[in-house]
This record gives sequence, structure tokens and C-alpha cells, in this order.
Amino acid sequence: MHVETPPWASRAKCLDAEPDTFFPEKGGSTREAKRICAQCEVRNECLEYALANEERFGIWGGLSERERRKLKRLAS
Repeated sequence: MHVETPPWASRAKCLDAEPDTFFPEKGGSTREAKRICAQCEVRNECLEYALANEERFGIWGGLSERERRKLKRLAS
């Protein structure tokens, strides 16, 4: 299965970081990932992508999966 990479993804700050930073073990810290996201120019696009595609794991657009679920609940 081929997954198309969104055009904004090539400008994402997370490309320079360890992937494990954005997919911590259960109970692991998300602080470093969120710090990187806070400085990223495509943070909003990333979050919109995660919400539209119902990403269940990892930090996307500076939010954890739990935070994204809460955001979707508040928006509906």
C-alpha cells in the first residue's frame, strides 16, 4: 500500500529528530516532541492531517492522541 506524503511534510521540524521522540512508550514523556512541534512552521497542517486521518498514535501538530480526541469532541 502506498501512502502519499503531504506536500507540507518536507518542511516539518520532526524530520530532524528521532522518530521515537514522537512515538513514546505508554507513559513516556511527550515534552521534547511538543517542544519541537511548537517551533514548527507546519504544525497546524500536521494537526489537521492527524485529525482528518484519525491518527491514533504519536504526537502530531503538538498534540497527543488523547488531546486530539478531546479536541475532536469539543469541535463536534
